[in-house]
Amino acid sequence: MSIEQNLDAILERYKTSFIEKVYSEENDDHDLLMKAFGISPALKRENRQYWGRELGKCWESLVIEACKILPTFQPALRIGGDEPCDLIVQNYAIDTKYRLGSGDSGTLKKFKLYGPLLRERGYEPVFLFLREDNLPAAMTACQSGTWNIYTGKQSFDFIKEISGFDMEDYLMRKAMAFLVVR
Repeated sequence: MSIEQNLDAILERYKTSFIEKVYSEENDDHDLLMKAFGISPALKRENRQYWGRELGKCWESLVIEACKILPTFQPALRIGGDEPCDLIVQNYAIDTKYRLGSGDSGTLKKFKLYGPLLRERGYEPVFLFLREDNLPAAMTACQSGTWNIYTGKQSFDFIKEISGFDMEDYLMRKAMAFLVVR
């Protein structure tokens, strides 16, 4: 199967999950992943934590799928019980995030610790954020952890540079292709 067919399968799987999800509870921003599923900001606001988590896992799966055909691809690095990154390509230890909205001290501490830990092992730590509306305190923790941080368009450009696959174009073409109809 081609990369696009594999990516379509990931989006289809998440579409089914989104349609079946039942939940209960003001951001009007759209992103390309929301557009692929036809998820409105109003629907996302009903349960921000759910959508953030699931769209984050979908983003991670898409990035991994786009990169796993590369000869230097490696899956998530495990150090003890932790996974400080989602994948490795070349010397980049890449962690994907849909959006960084958590400012809890445990999360921020990990961001500060993981960058140097990855560098000690010879990797260049990279965060790929799909969205640009990230919590400033959390972004500061990433920077102090010596991560290279890419957001929005920068993330798409980075993916294209290392993999040759244009994820931005792919997601633009998939707008409304995996509609979540509830």
